[in-house]
Amino acid sequence: MAISAAQVKELREITGAGIMECKKALTETDGNIEEAVEVLRKAGAAKAEKKANRIAAEGLCYVASEGDTKAAVVEVNSETDFVASNDTFKAYTQKVANQALHTNAADMEAFLAEKWEDDPSKTVAESLVDLIAVISEKLSIRRFQKVESTDGIVATYVHGGGRIAVIVEAATDVVNDEIKEAVRNVAMQVAALSPQYVRADDIPQSVRDHEKEILLAQAIAENEALPENKRKPQQIIEKMLVGRLNKEFKEICLDDQVYVKAEDGKQSVAQYLAQVGKANGANVSIKQFVRFETGEGMEKKEENFAEEVMAQAKGL
Repeated sequence: MAISAAQVKELREITGAGIMECKKALTETDGNIEEAVEVLRKAGAAKAEKKANRIAAEGLCYVASEGDTKAAVVEVNSETDFVASNDTFKAYTQKVANQALHTNAADMEAFLAEKWEDDPSKTVAESLVDLIAVISEKLSIRRFQKVESTDGIVATYVHGGGRIAVIVEAATDVVNDEIKEAVRNVAMQVAALSPQYVRADDIPQSVRDHEKEILLAQAIAENEALPENKRKPQQIIEKMLVGRLNKEFKEICLDDQVYVKAEDGKQSVAQYLAQVGKANGANVSIKQFVRFETGEGMEKKEENFAEEVMAQAKGL
């Protein structure tokens, strides 16, 4: 199996091992990153954990938009939150968002290879290298996504100065200030409650089966802990699971979530949009959303600077 430079880079960032050691481990494990990490650890090629996890997990998520139908969101990472609050870093992240708004790239590799809009003599990747030279900290452009609407509008929302950034696309046959405000309110909902899907129909069967398996195991364990004369038959347990699953899925589906501004504390997001649509003679529905949270899914490094200085002094 051919091992890509991106795979080698990822393994190096996780372990701190050399290029050849990483490539050899990946070749041995047919490109499996987790298994390659174990190979390196067993071989003694991986560095100590605190040194190995030098991951840029701080940073910012920003959006850029054109009109009401086009928007892009990006995540640019730094090693420290101090750098993330730096005006130079903020300005650069906004430029990356503007670049993403106009890109035709389908993946990060192609995006980094594009000409940098702010200075076409450089690529996006080279612009990042220049900033690293100025800031003297590990930085990375982690991800981007662009959304364009052909039958409605897009709304954006940035929370916490760039900790969370959201794009929501809605289909609507009427566009006015009330509709725009409603879709932006839904973007705020996405930022606050982090749904995983728009509606229940979007949940893959594999996810449904997995969640059912987990809840079933929990229910069986709870049932077996009861006195024998109070235990329920298997078929009753499985019927009870339907209610639990529906409740869980409502919490992760945007349309079914309770709208955060609901006056009665019960109105769902779908009901809120239907209400706004009716008042404006419109049919409004959410098509998709994108939610980026800084450092999401990444391990943040923990540093003890006193220990680091002592280690360097000892030549370690």
